[in-house]
Amino acid sequence: MQRISEQSRCWIGVVSASHVKRGVLGGFAQLNHGKSGPLRRMSRGDWLIYYSPRTDMAKGEVLQAFTAIGQIEDDSIYPYPMSETFVPYRRNIRYFPCREVKIADLLNQLSFTRGNRNWGYSFRYGHVEISREDGQTIAAAMLDPIRE
Repeated sequence: MQRISEQSRCWIGVVSASHVKRGVLGGFAQLNHGKSGPLRRMSRGDWLIYYSPRTDMAKGEVLQAFTAIGQIEDDSIYPYPMSETFVPYRRNIRYFPCREVKIADLLNQLSFTRGNRNWGYSFRYGHVEISREDGQTIAAAMLDPIRE
């Protein structure tokens, strides 16, 4: 399993599962409706774990799961024109093959959710740093071992 080094920081990005899949297929991260700020807070080698509250952004089914995990590949943050009026910022990510993990399965193991009935409140800004220990706990559930 991938280990999170002492130098790496761990982040959660809150994005619908359908949008996460686009990022995984394209090898990029896009957060907070394309804002550059969250991407600038991360550094090469940091870990990004996607939490998807829903399957789709507006009317998707409730999912509440970690849906992708990867590591920031470089220092590049770049605009990507999706239309004439929407040019979000992106960052290159090396995603790892993983399985989806329901947050309910980890609530008692993570420091930011343990004993906290309002754990979802910490996700309201769409991008949050978590401890390396919590990142490793989530990574272990998603990556070690991957079962089909």
